[in-house]
Amino acid sequence: MSIFSKITLCLSLALASVAHAAVIVPSAPQLDATAYVLMDADSGKILVEKNADQKLPPASLTKMMTSYVAAHELELGNVAEDVLVPISVKAWRKKGSRMFVREGTQVSLIDLLRGIIIQSGNDASVAVAEYFSGSEDAYADWMNQYAERFGMVNTQFKNATGWPAEGHFSSARDMALLSLRIIKDHPTYYPLYAEKYYEYNSIRQPNRNKLLWRDPTVDGLKTGHTDEAGYCLAASALKDGTRFIAVVMGTRSEEARARETQKLLAYGFRYFETHKLYSAEQQLQTQKIWLGEQDEVKLGVADELFLTLPRGAKGELQVDMLTDEFIEAPIKKGQTVGSLTITMGDETQAELPLVALEDIEEAGFFGSLIGKIKLFFAKLFA
Repeated sequence: MSIFSKITLCLSLALASVAHAAVIVPSAPQLDATAYVLMDADSGKILVEKNADQKLPPASLTKMMTSYVAAHELELGNVAEDVLVPISVKAWRKKGSRMFVREGTQVSLIDLLRGIIIQSGNDASVAVAEYFSGSEDAYADWMNQYAERFGMVNTQFKNATGWPAEGHFSSARDMALLSLRIIKDHPTYYPLYAEKYYEYNSIRQPNRNKLLWRDPTVDGLKTGHTDEAGYCLAASALKDGTRFIAVVMGTRSEEARARETQKLLAYGFRYFETHKLYSAEQQLQTQKIWLGEQDEVKLGVADELFLTLPRGAKGELQVDMLTDEFIEAPIKKGQTVGSLTITMGDETQAELPLVALEDIEEAGFFGSLIGKIKLFFAKLFA
């Protein structure tokens, strides 16, 4: 491998090539909580963490997965919003926070989804679980399959409500990953998490997420509380194109979980910002190609690239592109032909494959023969 191109991000993004002093970011706040995480929703970077992988009772944060599975079935078109879900005796009698559905009635799925998300209804959660899987246990197994798919390695669900149960646990990092999937996968239903009130059966209940009233940038997600779990909150906020997810578990009170979560979000927005550096299949460079029907191949990255950087540090980035000096046809679109590394000082910010953005067929017999001769001498005198 040899260096094909080495350019600073200032040049690659058409920014002014002004020298920047190193940006200094203060230490993150220490929260009065058992565990917490602050994640950038676009880059996935964890900016702040404490006991992020500790297995803890998630309480009603569990319901984020309950609602995810139901919303995913809606997004896939496997079920309609107005489908009527029968309410069993078990759902009706479920204690804790409730939507106040009545046994023997039928409730539309979208109403139950609102009851889960806004009112944190245990009764609604059980009803949805029984509708989709026949039993709450079977639905919990389904939830665990999604958790495995999302890389939630410290999570195991035993029910759909977060009701205390042996072996029912999650972690702050896993809840952040789940929050991310809700935001990214279900744009149609994510706005439900920002609704402040929902009325059902003539009972109007507020969303328990106090930050929806206090901070206009906050648009979700879910609260949780049991004696064992303490007070928990998974929140997300969007400001000036940057979205952060904050998960706080094991605080002392309803007020404390809101206050401590807001500390994390305020720290993130004050000192960091998200930059979209490249779009998927954006042409970054061209490279000479040998033995092909074309002389050059367009190069780029397969997926869009976001970076979370300290505010004002964008001009400090440097991009290194390395490719094989002698790329030979045929080339398939998406084929890795090198690597792209982005650094800031001594720290690597991103490293990903550099790929061909087009197919290049091998030249015909005579063109290939001449090309091989030229390639032989090029390598000989390289």
